[in-house]
Amino acid sequence: MDKTAIVILNWNGRKFLEEFLPSVIGHSKLPGIRIWVADNGSTDNSVGFLKETYPDIGLVCLDENHGFTGGYNLALAKIEAEYFVLLNSDVEVTTGWLDPLVKLMDSEKDIAACMPKILAFGAKSQFEYAGASGGFIDKYGFPFCRGRIFDNLEKDNGQYNSQRDIFWATGACMFVRAQVFHRLGGFDNDFFAHMEEIDLCWRMKNAGHRIVIEPASVVYHVGGGTLPNESPHKLYLNFRNNLYLLYKNLPDKKFRTTLFIRQVLDGVAALKYLAGFNFSSFAAVLKAHLSFYANRKALRAKRIEIQKNRKQSQFKEIYPRSIVVGYFLKKKKKFGELEW
Repeated sequence: MDKTAIVILNWNGRKFLEEFLPSVIGHSKLPGIRIWVADNGSTDNSVGFLKETYPDIGLVCLDENHGFTGGYNLALAKIEAEYFVLLNSDVEVTTGWLDPLVKLMDSEKDIAACMPKILAFGAKSQFEYAGASGGFIDKYGFPFCRGRIFDNLEKDNGQYNSQRDIFWATGACMFVRAQVFHRLGGFDNDFFAHMEEIDLCWRMKNAGHRIVIEPASVVYHVGGGTLPNESPHKLYLNFRNNLYLLYKNLPDKKFRTTLFIRQVLDGVAALKYLAGFNFSSFAAVLKAHLSFYANRKALRAKRIEIQKNRKQSQFKEIYPRSIVVGYFLKKKKKFGELEW
């Protein structure tokens, strides 16, 4: 069994593999490391390119696009390693990026997942949207990062270079303990894509594990490689999956009130889209809520299982206020300005 398996999930991303795979190979030459590509039924000759150009790389070929969740769940079931590194195909890694992450996981066994600092490939002095320097959520489930709140991206001046516990690690580059991943059932396939890593990390924390950011490791992420940010389908997945993760993971004491307030806030967002004649976004939010209601029975079963095995309910990594109020009304645009 390998020490660490770097697993890149690919779907019609040959151009990213051509551009970024060399950096992964060149900067990942520690003992016990093996690089894998899990192909999600690509039609752009990604598999042919890999077989011809990189025959020594491990390859898992899936029959169709199973999304981020299904693709990784199926691929990781076939790969044996102590640690998995889930790495987007549009990520450029740097010299020595793996060593701090391996040392951290080796030294602190209660850590289930960690992540490097994520900077923007197109503006390398700026944090990247998908993970920045560690993920958090507010009391109503809105995700944000150390270095990124909503669409405001901070410049990296070393202000978030401290190692610390976080609430979630980004799926763009997520270092995870394989045993914990499998024991908790991996990603929830009902998410398909978007926020599935937050759900997994919340389940890890509910089970008593820690999630940590290690900024001594740095990578650069292109972002938006599969769905553009303005995509109605991406909006739908984000709204729907946020309701999914709240329903599943909220402790009983906060469950009904928090979920109700979040649904009201989503309604306000939908009306704002409608008032701006953005009908596709309005429809995406409406569809997300209808899907949530239609799947309540399945979600309830998952919730019961999570609550039955819960070891922790209170997390200091959940912002105890509304990030919406802080950002839009109090004009707190930076993580360091938030009142914890």
